[in-house]
Amino acid sequence: MTANSNDQFYTDLPIGSISLSTLLSEENLFHPIPYDWHVIITDIKDSTQAVLNGRHQDVNLIATGSIVTVLNIAFKMNITVPFFFGGDGATFIVPASLIDKLMRALKAYKTNTFNNFNLDLRTGTIPVSKIYGEGHEIRIAKFSRSTSFSIPVVLGSGLDYAEKVIKGNDYLLSDTDSEDPDLSGMQCRWDKIAPPENKEEIVTLLIIACKTAQQSAIFKKILEKMDELYGPPEKRQPISVAQLKLKTTFSRLSTEMCVRLGKIKWFELIKNWFGSLYGYIYFSTQNGKNYLKSLVEMSDTLVIDGRINTVITGTAAQRKMLQELLDTMEGNGEIIYGLHISNASIMSCYVRNLEDDHIHFVDGSEGGYTKAAKMLKAKLRL
Repeated sequence: MTANSNDQFYTDLPIGSISLSTLLSEENLFHPIPYDWHVIITDIKDSTQAVLNGRHQDVNLIATGSIVTVLNIAFKMNITVPFFFGGDGATFIVPASLIDKLMRALKAYKTNTFNNFNLDLRTGTIPVSKIYGEGHEIRIAKFSRSTSFSIPVVLGSGLDYAEKVIKGNDYLLSDTDSEDPDLSGMQCRWDKIAPPENKEEIVTLLIIACKTAQQSAIFKKILEKMDELYGPPEKRQPISVAQLKLKTTFSRLSTEMCVRLGKIKWFELIKNWFGSLYGYIYFSTQNGKNYLKSLVEMSDTLVIDGRINTVITGTAAQRKMLQELLDTMEGNGEIIYGLHISNASIMSCYVRNLEDDHIHFVDGSEGGYTKAAKMLKAKLRL
C-alpha cells in the first residue's frame, strides 16, 4: 500500500440519498477515518470578545479564509476533504499527503490574520492515530443535501477531543516553514440577509449529546422534531433569493482583500469594485438567476461533526416549541445546547465556478455561532 493509496477515501464514500434521520440510524453507512489521516482545527482565540466588540464579520471572514486556504490546495492535488465551518474557525480531516503543505499555508495565513486584523488564529493538527489511541472514534458518512451538494456527517468524540487538545494551553504549535496561501475564490459581497417572507427570526443552534454512544439516536430525535415543527429543511433555510442584497463597498472589498492577499493593492481594489458592479447586471440574467437559486441550495447551514451546528429560520412560536424539547432533554441529562436568536444571517462565500462549484457559509448575525457557543460553554462549566 503506497503512502497516498487512501487519499481518495472521502471522495469514494457512497453518498446517502436517504433522509438525514434515516442516515443516522444506519451504522453501516458510517466508516472510520483512516489511521494515517490528520485533523486540522483553526480557531480565532478570544472570538467571543471580538464579536462583542462588533467584529463578527471579520471573525466569519477569517474563518472562511482558512477553509478556502485548505480547499484550494486540496483541489490542486485532486483530493476532496471533509470540512466543518464553525463561525470563528473550521475543522478539517485530511490525508497525510496534504498535511505538511496545508500547515505551511495556514501558518502564513495565521501571520497575515494577526498583522491585518490583530486577531490570533490558532492553527493546529493532531494525527487520527493519536485520537484513536486515546479511545475516541471518528466515523463519517456523506449526506446528499441536494443534487449538487453533499455534506460530511461525523459521529464519535474524536473531533471534540482534537479541539480540546489544540485549544489547550499546553499545545505546541509546529515550527514548520510558511508558504503563501492561495485564497482565490473567497468572497464576502452580501449584506445582512433578513429572514425569508413569513419568518420572524434566525436561530443559531449548537447541540452536544452527553453520551457519545447515544449521538445518533439523540440527533435523529431532534432533527425529526425540527422537521415536525418547521417542515423539511428547505422550509427552515435562512437564505432566500428575495432577501439577497449585494454590498460591494470599498470597506467590504478592502477587508476581503486583506484576508486574501495580506495587504491592500489599490489598483486591484478598484478593479474588483468595478467588477462587482457587474454583479447587479449579471444577477438579472438567466445565468445569474440560476446561480442565485443554486446559492440557496449550496448554503452550508447544517454541520454534524459529533454535534449539531445549524442556522435555521422560522417563527418565535416554532422556536419556543423546539426549546421545550431541548430543555426536557437537557434536564434528563441527554444533551447540552447553546442558542442565539438574531434578526438576520450573514454569509461568506467560496466561488470557484459560478455554475456548479461554489459553497456559501452561513452564520447568525452578531456572531450567532460564537454566542451560541458561549451559552454552551457556560452550561458545560456548571
